[in-house]
Amino acid sequence: MSHQKDPQRQLLGQQSRVRGMMLGLALGDTLGAARGELPAAGPLRAGVSTQLACFTAEGIIRAQVRGNHKGICHAPGVVLHAYCRWAFLQGVETATMRRRWASHGSTPWPDGWLAAVPALAERRGSAPATVAALSRIEDGYERMATGSRGSHALTRGLPIAVTGLGGIAQSAAVAALTHGDAAAQSATVHAAVLAHHCLTRPAAAPGPPSGSGAPAGPALHAGVAALPSAGRPVTADEHDRLVTVLRYAQEHPADRTRLARLAPDATAPSALLGGLYAAASFPGRTAVRAALEFAAGAPDGASVACLTGALLGAAHGAEALPAGLVARHELAWVLDTLARDLVTELDDSPSGSEYVPGWDPHWWDRYPGW
Repeated sequence: MSHQKDPQRQLLGQQSRVRGMMLGLALGDTLGAARGELPAAGPLRAGVSTQLACFTAEGIIRAQVRGNHKGICHAPGVVLHAYCRWAFLQGVETATMRRRWASHGSTPWPDGWLAAVPALAERRGSAPATVAALSRIEDGYERMATGSRGSHALTRGLPIAVTGLGGIAQSAAVAALTHGDAAAQSATVHAAVLAHHCLTRPAAAPGPPSGSGAPAGPALHAGVAALPSAGRPVTADEHDRLVTVLRYAQEHPADRTRLARLAPDATAPSALLGGLYAAASFPGRTAVRAALEFAAGAPDGASVACLTGALLGAAHGAEALPAGLVARHELAWVLDTLARDLVTELDDSPSGSEYVPGWDPHWWDRYPGW
């Protein structure tokens, strides 16, 4: 059998990491909501962070499609449109959503393939700040957001890490659509930078695996070190806290009391510190499930484990995730498809552009660029 060409191998490796990030955040969300106690059999239900992350990924793809075809695009506005489709499926202010969006397209709204996924229309927990802001969409972008620093700003924004540091710079604006607190916006950017470094760290050396595999630790340290010059500026206090968390993970790993102190509530800063501590405490490739179970023990286990899974999945790839859990997750196929499509769109737009024909005649129907 002939070897794949290097560019194809690189694309497959990139897809594995993005798939790992998306599936990892979903497993963390589910395991955290269950406090680490999953049923022995049957489907695993998605959490609300996972639902919103799906629409973030879809919004990113549609923003890219719009930019390619229209030559101009305000990406946060396209992602906001994605969140409104989620809200409509959830039964939130449906008349308002139709009035705001249905007149813009030539096809029935909500459009795009995610609108046909039944599990995305199920209530899977609350996202009060997101719902409250979206309910005021007719007030305009500048007046929608609440003063919340809730964790959903961070967890739903993790797919933005795939777009690189240029795109990550817009993650604060995406968080600010619904969460007006500056600390929530900063934590969202910092989490995306960490995930970006996990996605782009050098691959492990070829050959048989040894021990626990290449650790995620170096990627997390590199991400924290890069924060002062990447994306939204990090304050000295914020950076010191992250450096301290890494030191705790080295000197006192997997300490439940310390985890509870780092992540005492359901806010974005807590999710950032707790998720970083859990991932850095279990950096090995074979320790992903142990990391998720540990993170699930935080006071708000869903948000902490969500970030933990995203970071470790991004660092090690989808193949390192617990296969039995991935196979049971109700949105595994959706997340896997979104991850592959996100990489494909960023690598080579299947719908083409304003001047170049596309090679996939169905891409625009799946991801309408408006």
